[in-house]
Amino acid sequence: MAKPAKVLLNVPAIKADFPILQRTVRDKRLVYLDSAATSQKPKQVIDATSDFYSRYNANVHRAIYELGEESTREYEGAREKVAAFIQAKSAMEIVFTKSTTESINVVAYGYGLKGKIEKGDEILGTVMEHHSNHVPWHFVKDHKGAVLKYVDVNDDGTLKMEQYDALLTNRTKIVTVTLCSNVLGTINPVKEIAKRAHEVGAICVVDAAQAAPHMPIDVQSLDADFLAFSGHKMLGPTGIGVLYGKPDLLEATEPLLGGGEMIREVHLGWAKWNDVPYKFEGGTPNIAGAIGLGVAVDYLTTIGMDAVRGHEMEVTEYALEKLARLKGVQTYGPRDVTKRAGVVSFTIDGAHPHDIASILDVEGICVRSGHHCAQPLMERFNLPATARASFYVYNDLDDVDALVAGIKKVQEVFA
Repeated sequence: MAKPAKVLLNVPAIKADFPILQRTVRDKRLVYLDSAATSQKPKQVIDATSDFYSRYNANVHRAIYELGEESTREYEGAREKVAAFIQAKSAMEIVFTKSTTESINVVAYGYGLKGKIEKGDEILGTVMEHHSNHVPWHFVKDHKGAVLKYVDVNDDGTLKMEQYDALLTNRTKIVTVTLCSNVLGTINPVKEIAKRAHEVGAICVVDAAQAAPHMPIDVQSLDADFLAFSGHKMLGPTGIGVLYGKPDLLEATEPLLGGGEMIREVHLGWAKWNDVPYKFEGGTPNIAGAIGLGVAVDYLTTIGMDAVRGHEMEVTEYALEKLARLKGVQTYGPRDVTKRAGVVSFTIDGAHPHDIASILDVEGICVRSGHHCAQPLMERFNLPATARASFYVYNDLDDVDALVAGIKKVQEVFA
Protein backbone atom coordinates (compact mmCIF):
# COMPACT_ATOMS: atom_id res chain seq x y z
CA MET A 1 0.00 0.00 0.00
CA ALA A 2 1.48 3.34 -1.05
CA LYS A 3 2.11 5.90 1.64
CA PRO A 4 -0.53 8.67 1.43
CA ALA A 5 -0.06 12.35 2.09
CA LYS A 6 -0.12 13.38 5.73
CA VAL A 7 -3.71 13.18 6.93
CA LEU A 8 -3.63 13.35 10.71
CA LEU A 9 -7.18 13.11 12.01
CA ASN A 10 -8.83 15.67 14.26
CA VAL A 11 -7.89 13.67 17.34
CA PRO A 12 -9.23 16.10 19.98
CA ALA A 13 -12.69 15.90 18.37
CA ILE A 14 -12.46 12.12 18.17
CA LYS A 15 -11.27 11.81 21.78
CA ALA A 16 -14.31 13.79 22.89
CA ASP A 17 -16.45 10.86 21.70
CA PHE A 18 -14.73 8.45 24.10
CA PRO A 19 -15.84 8.88 27.72
CA ILE A 20 -13.03 6.74 29.14
CA LEU A 21 -10.40 9.01 27.59
CA GLN A 22 -11.64 11.90 29.72
CA ARG A 23 -10.48 10.20 32.93
CA THR A 24 -7.11 10.30 34.61
CA VAL A 25 -4.96 7.41 35.83
CA ARG A 26 -2.82 7.93 38.93
CA ASP A 27 -3.50 11.66 38.53
CA LYS A 28 -2.02 11.57 35.04
CA ARG A 29 -3.60 12.02 31.63
CA LEU A 30 -4.70 8.61 30.33
CA VAL A 31 -2.56 7.60 27.35
CA TYR A 32 -4.17 4.45 26.00
CA LEU A 33 -1.75 2.54 23.76
CA ASP A 34 -3.23 -0.96 23.91
CA SER A 35 -5.85 -0.95 21.16
CA ALA A 36 -4.34 -4.11 19.63
CA ALA A 37 -5.66 -5.91 22.73
CA THR A 38 -8.98 -4.06 22.79
CA SER A 39 -10.07 -0.66 21.58
CA GLN A 40 -11.98 1.92 23.57
CA LYS A 41 -15.64 2.58 22.72
CA PRO A 42 -17.17 5.85 21.54
CA LYS A 43 -20.33 7.11 23.20
CA GLN A 44 -22.26 6.32 20.02
CA VAL A 45 -21.57 2.61 20.52
CA ILE A 46 -22.20 2.76 24.26
CA ASP A 47 -25.49 4.58 23.69
CA ALA A 48 -26.61 2.12 21.01
CA THR A 49 -26.11 -0.91 23.26
CA SER A 50 -27.81 0.86 26.15
CA ASP A 51 -30.68 1.87 23.88
CA PHE A 52 -31.24 -1.76 22.92
CA TYR A 53 -31.55 -2.88 26.53
CA SER A 54 -33.56 0.18 27.55
CA ARG A 55 -36.01 0.47 24.67
CA TYR A 56 -36.46 -2.67 22.55
CA ASN A 57 -34.82 -5.63 24.29
CA ALA A 58 -36.30 -8.79 22.74
CA ASN A 59 -34.97 -11.93 21.12
CA VAL A 60 -34.35 -11.88 17.39
CA HIS A 61 -36.16 -13.90 14.71
CA ARG A 62 -38.62 -15.33 17.22
CA ALA A 63 -41.31 -12.77 17.88
CA ILE A 64 -44.01 -11.08 15.84
CA TYR A 65 -44.51 -8.27 18.33
CA GLU A 66 -43.01 -4.81 17.76
CA LEU A 67 -40.03 -5.09 20.11
CA GLY A 68 -38.93 -8.36 18.52
CA GLU A 69 -39.30 -6.91 15.05
CA GLU A 70 -37.21 -3.87 16.00
CA SER A 71 -34.54 -6.09 17.56
CA THR A 72 -34.38 -8.32 14.49
CA ARG A 73 -34.27 -5.34 12.14
CA GLU A 74 -31.32 -3.77 13.99
CA TYR A 75 -29.48 -7.09 14.34
CA GLU A 76 -29.81 -7.91 10.65
CA GLY A 77 -29.03 -4.31 9.79
CA ALA A 78 -25.71 -4.73 11.56
CA ARG A 79 -25.01 -7.76 9.38
CA GLU A 80 -25.64 -5.61 6.30
CA LYS A 81 -23.26 -2.93 7.59
CA VAL A 82 -20.48 -5.45 8.25
CA ALA A 83 -20.92 -6.97 4.78
CA ALA A 84 -20.56 -3.55 3.17
CA PHE A 85 -17.58 -2.72 5.40
CA ILE A 86 -15.51 -5.62 4.01
CA GLN A 87 -17.03 -5.54 0.50
CA ALA A 88 -18.80 -8.89 0.79
CA LYS A 89 -21.28 -9.66 -1.97
CA SER A 90 -24.09 -10.41 0.45
CA ALA A 91 -24.98 -10.11 4.12
CA MET A 92 -25.62 -13.85 4.01
CA GLU A 93 -21.84 -14.30 3.82
CA ILE A 94 -21.52 -12.81 7.33
CA VAL A 95 -21.75 -15.05 10.40
CA PHE A 96 -21.85 -13.49 13.86
CA THR A 97 -19.70 -15.29 16.43
CA LYS A 98 -18.29 -14.21 19.79
CA SER A 99 -14.74 -13.51 18.57
CA THR A 100 -12.04 -14.06 15.98
CA THR A 101 -11.08 -17.13 17.99
CA GLU A 102 -14.54 -18.66 17.69
CA SER A 103 -14.69 -17.80 13.99
CA ILE A 104 -11.47 -19.67 13.25
CA ASN A 105 -12.62 -22.58 15.42
CA VAL A 106 -15.83 -22.77 13.37
CA VAL A 107 -13.72 -23.28 10.25
CA ALA A 108 -11.29 -25.70 11.89
CA TYR A 109 -14.13 -27.80 13.29
CA GLY A 110 -16.77 -27.55 10.61
CA TYR A 111 -14.56 -27.56 7.52
CA GLY A 112 -11.52 -29.38 8.92
CA LEU A 113 -12.55 -31.90 11.57
CA LYS A 114 -16.01 -32.60 10.14
CA GLY A 115 -15.32 -32.09 6.47
CA LYS A 116 -12.47 -31.82 4.05
CA ILE A 117 -9.34 -32.90 5.95
CA GLU A 118 -8.09 -36.48 5.82
CA LYS A 119 -5.03 -38.17 7.30
CA GLY A 120 -1.87 -36.83 5.69
CA ASP A 121 -3.50 -33.66 4.36
CA GLU A 122 -1.51 -30.51 5.01
CA ILE A 123 -2.37 -27.24 6.71
CA LEU A 124 0.07 -24.41 6.04
CA GLY A 125 0.33 -21.53 8.48
CA THR A 126 3.04 -19.05 9.45
CA VAL A 127 5.30 -18.55 12.43
CA MET A 128 3.77 -15.14 13.15
CA GLU A 129 0.20 -16.32 13.83
CA HIS A 130 -1.72 -15.49 17.00
CA HIS A 131 -2.50 -18.56 19.12
CA SER A 132 -6.10 -18.36 17.93
CA ASN A 133 -4.80 -19.24 14.46
CA HIS A 134 -2.43 -21.94 15.76
CA VAL A 135 -4.34 -23.97 18.32
CA PRO A 136 -7.51 -24.81 16.33
CA TRP A 137 -5.34 -26.42 13.65
CA HIS A 138 -3.60 -28.48 16.35
CA PHE A 139 -7.03 -29.95 17.09
CA VAL A 140 -7.38 -30.92 13.43
CA LYS A 141 -3.89 -32.43 13.44
CA ASP A 142 -4.55 -34.45 16.58
CA HIS A 143 -7.95 -35.78 15.52
CA LYS A 144 -7.48 -36.22 11.77
CA GLY A 145 -3.76 -36.87 11.40
CA ALA A 146 -3.17 -33.71 9.39
CA VAL A 147 0.34 -32.35 8.85
CA LEU A 148 1.07 -28.80 10.03
CA LYS A 149 3.64 -26.70 8.19
CA TYR A 150 4.78 -23.13 8.76
CA VAL A 151 6.30 -20.33 6.72
CA ASP A 152 9.08 -18.58 8.65
CA VAL A 153 9.73 -14.84 8.92
CA ASN A 154 12.76 -12.77 7.99
CA ASP A 155 14.66 -10.80 10.60
CA ASP A 156 12.75 -7.67 9.55
CA GLY A 157 9.46 -9.37 10.40
CA THR A 158 8.27 -10.03 6.85
CA LEU A 159 7.26 -13.47 5.66
CA LYS A 160 9.75 -15.61 3.77
CA MET A 161 7.48 -15.74 0.75
CA GLU A 162 9.88 -17.98 -1.18
CA GLN A 163 9.10 -20.80 1.27
CA TYR A 164 5.60 -21.14 -0.17
CA ASP A 165 7.25 -22.66 -3.27
CA ALA A 166 8.52 -25.63 -1.27
CA LEU A 167 5.76 -25.93 1.33
CA LEU A 168 2.69 -25.84 -0.92
CA THR A 169 1.92 -29.29 -2.33
CA ASN A 170 -1.02 -31.19 -3.79
CA ARG A 171 -1.75 -32.40 -0.23
CA THR A 172 -2.19 -28.82 1.05
CA LYS A 173 -5.86 -28.29 1.86
CA ILE A 174 -5.82 -25.16 4.04
CA VAL A 175 -3.51 -22.14 3.93
CA THR A 176 -4.02 -19.80 6.86
CA VAL A 177 -2.38 -16.44 7.50
CA THR A 178 -2.83 -13.27 9.48
CA LEU A 179 -3.46 -10.19 7.40
CA CYS A 180 -1.61 -8.15 10.04
CA SER A 181 0.66 -9.39 12.83
CA ASN A 182 -0.40 -8.40 16.32
CA VAL A 183 3.27 -8.30 17.40
CA LEU A 184 5.27 -7.05 14.43
CA GLY A 185 2.58 -5.02 12.71
CA THR A 186 3.57 -6.73 9.46
CA ILE A 187 0.91 -6.51 6.74
CA ASN A 188 1.08 -9.70 4.73
CA PRO A 189 0.43 -10.06 0.96
CA VAL A 190 -2.73 -12.08 1.49
CA LYS A 191 -3.97 -11.64 -2.07
CA GLU A 192 -0.82 -13.33 -3.39
CA ILE A 193 -0.95 -16.02 -0.70
CA ALA A 194 -4.61 -16.79 -1.51
CA LYS A 195 -3.72 -17.02 -5.20
CA ARG A 196 -0.95 -19.49 -4.43
CA ALA A 197 -3.28 -21.52 -2.22
CA HIS A 198 -5.93 -21.74 -4.91
CA GLU A 199 -3.36 -22.89 -7.47
CA VAL A 200 -2.89 -26.13 -5.49
CA GLY A 201 -6.59 -26.50 -4.70
CA ALA A 202 -6.40 -25.26 -1.10
CA ILE A 203 -8.59 -22.69 0.62
CA CYS A 204 -7.24 -19.56 2.30
CA VAL A 205 -8.32 -18.69 5.86
CA VAL A 206 -7.44 -15.15 6.94
CA ASP A 207 -7.14 -13.79 10.47
CA ALA A 208 -8.06 -10.11 10.09
CA ALA A 209 -8.39 -9.28 13.80
CA GLN A 210 -5.62 -6.68 13.63
CA ALA A 211 -6.43 -5.51 10.11
CA ALA A 212 -10.18 -4.89 9.97
CA PRO A 213 -10.06 -2.02 12.51
CA HIS A 214 -7.20 -0.21 10.81
CA MET A 215 -7.33 -0.45 7.01
CA PRO A 216 -9.75 -0.96 4.14
CA ILE A 217 -10.58 -4.63 3.49
CA ASP A 218 -12.08 -5.99 0.28
CA VAL A 219 -12.67 -9.72 0.63
CA GLN A 220 -13.43 -10.02 -3.06
CA SER A 221 -10.13 -8.45 -4.06
CA LEU A 222 -8.23 -10.55 -1.50
CA ASP A 223 -10.13 -13.63 -2.72
CA ALA A 224 -10.16 -14.91 0.86
CA ASP A 225 -12.25 -18.03 1.36
CA PHE A 226 -12.83 -17.37 5.06
CA LEU A 227 -11.93 -14.20 6.97
CA ALA A 228 -12.34 -13.59 10.70
CA PHE A 229 -12.24 -10.53 12.94
CA SER A 230 -13.54 -9.18 16.26
CA GLY A 231 -15.75 -6.23 17.14
CA HIS A 232 -13.95 -5.22 20.33
CA LYS A 233 -10.76 -4.27 18.49
CA MET A 234 -12.66 -1.91 16.15
CA LEU A 235 -14.57 0.28 18.62
CA GLY A 236 -17.35 -2.28 19.11
CA PRO A 237 -18.44 -4.24 22.19
CA THR A 238 -16.69 -7.32 23.49
CA GLY A 239 -18.18 -10.72 22.79
CA ILE A 240 -19.04 -10.14 19.14
CA GLY A 241 -17.02 -11.50 16.23
CA VAL A 242 -17.41 -12.01 12.51
CA LEU A 243 -16.76 -14.89 10.16
CA TYR A 244 -16.95 -14.12 6.45
CA GLY A 245 -17.09 -17.08 4.11
CA LYS A 246 -17.75 -17.73 0.45
CA PRO A 247 -21.28 -19.14 0.14
CA ASP A 248 -20.32 -22.58 -1.18
CA LEU A 249 -17.75 -23.03 1.58
CA LEU A 250 -20.16 -21.95 4.30
CA GLU A 251 -22.61 -24.50 2.93
CA ALA A 252 -19.89 -27.17 3.10
CA THR A 253 -19.01 -26.30 6.72
CA GLU A 254 -20.72 -28.03 9.62
CA PRO A 255 -21.97 -25.86 12.51
CA LEU A 256 -19.93 -25.77 15.70
CA LEU A 257 -22.92 -25.26 18.02
CA GLY A 258 -26.18 -27.17 18.05
CA GLY A 259 -29.40 -25.86 19.56
CA GLY A 260 -32.13 -23.34 18.91
CA GLU A 261 -32.31 -21.12 15.82
CA MET A 262 -29.60 -23.04 13.92
CA ILE A 263 -32.10 -25.71 12.89
CA ARG A 264 -34.75 -25.94 10.21
CA GLU A 265 -36.49 -28.86 11.88
CA VAL A 266 -35.78 -31.36 14.66
CA HIS A 267 -37.28 -34.81 15.21
CA LEU A 268 -36.45 -37.72 17.45
CA GLY A 269 -33.31 -39.14 15.88
CA TRP A 270 -32.57 -36.55 13.21
CA ALA A 271 -32.39 -32.84 12.47
CA LYS A 272 -31.91 -30.52 9.52
CA TRP A 273 -29.85 -27.34 9.71
CA ASN A 274 -31.05 -23.84 8.97
CA ASP A 275 -29.80 -21.82 6.02
CA VAL A 276 -26.44 -20.02 6.06
CA PRO A 277 -25.57 -17.95 8.06
CA TYR A 278 -28.15 -18.93 10.69
CA LYS A 279 -26.98 -22.53 10.99
CA PHE A 280 -23.83 -21.14 12.69
CA GLU A 281 -25.71 -18.92 15.17
CA GLY A 282 -27.20 -21.44 17.58
CA GLY A 283 -28.75 -20.04 20.74
CA THR A 284 -29.61 -16.45 21.58
CA PRO A 285 -26.87 -14.36 19.95
CA ASN A 286 -25.12 -11.30 21.33
CA ILE A 287 -27.78 -8.97 19.97
CA ALA A 288 -26.55 -5.85 21.73
CA GLY A 289 -23.00 -6.65 20.65
CA ALA A 290 -23.98 -6.97 17.00
CA ILE A 291 -25.95 -3.72 17.11
CA GLY A 292 -23.02 -1.99 18.78
CA LEU A 293 -20.66 -3.37 16.15
CA GLY A 294 -22.92 -1.98 13.45
CA VAL A 295 -22.65 1.47 15.03
CA ALA A 296 -18.87 1.08 15.32
CA VAL A 297 -18.80 0.32 11.59
CA ASP A 298 -20.83 3.50 11.02
CA TYR A 299 -18.31 5.47 13.08
CA LEU A 300 -15.30 4.15 11.18
CA THR A 301 -17.03 4.55 7.83
CA THR A 302 -17.74 8.19 8.62
CA ILE A 303 -14.05 8.78 9.32
CA GLY A 304 -13.08 6.73 6.26
CA MET A 305 -10.80 3.71 6.45
CA ASP A 306 -8.25 5.30 4.12
CA ALA A 307 -8.03 8.21 6.57
CA VAL A 308 -7.73 5.79 9.51
CA ARG A 309 -4.89 4.01 7.75
CA GLY A 310 -3.12 7.22 6.75
CA HIS A 311 -3.34 8.64 10.27
CA GLU A 312 -1.91 5.52 11.86
CA MET A 313 0.95 5.40 9.37
CA GLU A 314 1.97 8.92 10.34
CA VAL A 315 1.75 8.21 14.08
CA THR A 316 3.64 4.92 13.67
CA GLU A 317 6.38 6.51 11.57
CA TYR A 318 6.80 9.23 14.18
CA ALA A 319 6.99 6.61 16.95
CA LEU A 320 9.57 4.50 15.11
CA GLU A 321 11.73 7.56 14.48
CA LYS A 322 11.53 8.68 18.11
CA LEU A 323 12.26 5.23 19.52
CA ALA A 324 15.18 4.73 17.13
CA ARG A 325 16.90 7.69 18.78
CA LEU A 326 16.77 6.08 22.21
CA LYS A 327 19.88 4.11 23.07
CA GLY A 328 19.10 0.63 24.36
CA VAL A 329 15.61 0.47 22.84
CA GLN A 330 14.95 -2.17 20.16
CA THR A 331 11.83 -2.27 18.00
CA TYR A 332 10.61 -5.22 15.93
CA GLY A 333 8.93 -5.48 12.55
CA PRO A 334 9.31 -3.70 9.20
CA ARG A 335 10.72 -0.20 9.24
CA ASP A 336 8.66 0.76 6.20
CA VAL A 337 5.28 1.98 7.50
CA THR A 338 3.61 1.11 4.21
CA LYS A 339 4.24 -2.53 5.16
CA ARG A 340 3.12 -2.37 8.77
CA ALA A 341 0.20 -1.29 10.92
CA GLY A 342 0.15 0.83 14.07
CA VAL A 343 1.70 -1.79 16.37
CA VAL A 344 5.18 -1.25 17.80
CA SER A 345 6.70 -4.01 19.92
CA PHE A 346 9.89 -3.03 21.74
CA THR A 347 12.37 -4.07 24.37
CA ILE A 348 14.62 -1.99 26.62
CA ASP A 349 18.06 -3.22 27.60
CA GLY A 350 18.11 -4.41 31.21
CA ALA A 351 14.36 -4.08 31.76
CA HIS A 352 11.79 -6.87 31.67
CA PRO A 353 8.71 -5.96 29.58
CA HIS A 354 6.44 -6.45 32.62
CA ASP A 355 8.52 -3.89 34.52
CA ILE A 356 8.33 -1.55 31.53
CA ALA A 357 4.54 -1.76 31.51
CA SER A 358 4.35 -1.31 35.27
CA ILE A 359 6.48 1.84 35.29
CA LEU A 360 4.62 3.28 32.30
CA ASP A 361 1.38 2.67 34.14
CA VAL A 362 2.56 5.01 36.89
CA GLU A 363 2.75 7.67 34.16
CA GLY A 364 -0.82 6.92 33.01
CA ILE A 365 0.38 5.06 29.91
CA CYS A 366 -1.25 1.74 28.98
CA VAL A 367 0.88 -0.70 26.98
CA ARG A 368 0.78 -4.47 26.71
CA SER A 369 3.60 -6.73 27.89
CA GLY A 370 4.14 -10.46 27.44
CA HIS A 371 4.24 -12.92 24.55
CA HIS A 372 1.03 -11.47 23.05
CA CYS A 373 -0.41 -14.94 22.42
CA ALA A 374 2.30 -15.48 19.82
CA GLN A 375 4.84 -17.74 21.52
CA PRO A 376 6.15 -19.36 18.31
CA LEU A 377 7.01 -15.88 17.02
CA MET A 378 8.69 -14.99 20.31
CA GLU A 379 10.78 -18.15 20.02
CA ARG A 380 11.72 -17.21 16.46
CA PHE A 381 13.24 -13.96 17.75
CA ASN A 382 14.59 -15.58 20.94
CA LEU A 383 12.49 -13.31 23.13
CA PRO A 384 10.57 -14.23 26.28
CA ALA A 385 8.35 -11.18 25.87
CA THR A 386 8.13 -7.63 24.54
CA ALA A 387 6.34 -4.45 25.47
CA ARG A 388 3.87 -3.33 22.82
CA ALA A 389 2.35 0.05 22.05
CA SER A 390 -0.52 0.12 19.59
CA PHE A 391 -2.20 3.15 18.07
CA TYR A 392 -5.69 3.99 16.89
CA VAL A 393 -7.85 6.89 15.77
CA TYR A 394 -7.80 8.54 19.22
CA ASN A 395 -3.98 8.61 19.45
CA ASP A 396 -1.77 11.44 18.25
CA LEU A 397 1.84 12.56 18.31
CA ASP A 398 1.46 13.84 21.88
CA ASP A 399 0.71 10.28 22.95
CA VAL A 400 3.92 9.12 21.29
CA ASP A 401 5.85 11.85 23.07
CA ALA A 402 4.36 10.69 26.37
CA LEU A 403 5.47 7.13 25.59
CA VAL A 404 9.00 8.28 24.81
CA ALA A 405 9.16 10.28 28.05
CA GLY A 406 7.89 7.25 29.93
CA ILE A 407 10.54 5.00 28.38
CA LYS A 408 13.21 7.44 29.50
CA LYS A 409 11.89 7.10 33.06
CA VAL A 410 12.09 3.33 32.73
CA GLN A 411 15.72 3.68 31.69
CA GLU A 412 16.40 5.93 34.67
CA VAL A 413 15.03 3.28 37.02
CA PHE A 414 17.24 0.59 35.52
CA ALA A 415 20.32 2.73 34.93
